[in-house]
Amino acid sequence: MATVTVPAAAQGFFSPFVGYNFGGDSVNCVSLRNCDERHTNLGISFGNTGRVAGTEQDIGYARHFFGETADGKSSMLTAMTNFLVILPLGPVRPYGVLGFGLIRPRGKNALGYDIGLGTNVFFTKRFGVRADLRRMRSLRDVTLFETSGEKDKLDFWRASLGLTFR
Repeated sequence: MATVTVPAAAQGFFSPFVGYNFGGDSVNCVSLRNCDERHTNLGISFGNTGRVAGTEQDIGYARHFFGETADGKSSMLTAMTNFLVILPLGPVRPYGVLGFGLIRPRGKNALGYDIGLGTNVFFTKRFGVRADLRRMRSLRDVTLFETSGEKDKLDFWRASLGLTFR
């Protein structure tokens, strides 16, 4: 009986990124282009991809997501586990992403989801650039500011650019 060995197709990657949030609950950024004051978002995505699918962990942090606040608490942390669907077009690899995870505004935990599109453009087999656009939303209402007492689902977009190493 003969066996044939097939090489594994999965490749690990990590992608540090910088971006900004807009729309929804973002302060001063109504849309991607209509933005008075961008609040920087830093993060990293890492995972494994095959030819047409993969998984990733995406962690993003925005220090001044809500702008200047009276109590000084203005940060946003997101940590998502995502499923990727990839179109393998040579060095250009567009992808769609859908996932669930933690959205942590002002130190309050909430489950949420993200959905988005992006693309990797590889200059070599191991190095490329990544552009990404994602919508993030909490699954339940969150009280953002104690003084207002208002509860609502948190909702915003994140645009980012980064490097990809695989």
